[in-house]
Amino acid sequence: MDSPPGMAVQPDSGVDVPVWPDDAIEVGLIVDAWGVKGWFKVKAYASDPQALFSSRRWLLKPPEVPGPRAVVRTAPLPSLLKITASKEHGDVVVAQAQGVTDRVGAEALRGARVFVSRGSFPTAGPDEYYWVDLVGLSVFNREGEHLGDVAGLIDTGPHSVLRIAPPGVTDEAAQRLIPFVAAFVDAVSLPERRITVDWGLDY
Repeated sequence: MDSPPGMAVQPDSGVDVPVWPDDAIEVGLIVDAWGVKGWFKVKAYASDPQALFSSRRWLLKPPEVPGPRAVVRTAPLPSLLKITASKEHGDVVVAQAQGVTDRVGAEALRGARVFVSRGSFPTAGPDEYYWVDLVGLSVFNREGEHLGDVAGLIDTGPHSVLRIAPPGVTDEAAQRLIPFVAAFVDAVSLPERRITVDWGLDY
């Protein structure tokens, strides 16, 4: 039988192994077990966790730096979770996956970084953008002066703030912070990888 799209089959074992997509984006972190039936908590990196809900196939990687509650694993962390249910619960997402049937199994996932394919994200609405699509865009003001490139964003609650790294500058303290609101952002062109803002070089 043919493997599902995005899967490879090991010749000897016949075990399905996920093919890591080129557009995989890190969208959350498994922080703990939830209940006793295999559910687990996920901290979504975006205030709107729709990227997590967009795919039933979550790819996992271990934490880059083990934390104080790092799990000592007796078996390798699975590289793929097939999600059977997920929902928002307070400030986290709780989810359940095939093969994770109890609290011990859920706790074994703690610390795993969750990735999904960018191609599975829901289509953003008018004047809405995913953070991952804004990072790296060049920012120019109305005078055509290059202010720098988007190094990241800050979520303040009411709105997001662009972190702009001026050309040749690596020090975060020297970055410009521009609120991502209509009062300052004139236009965003993803095809041109360009953002135009009402912002002076001396601000």
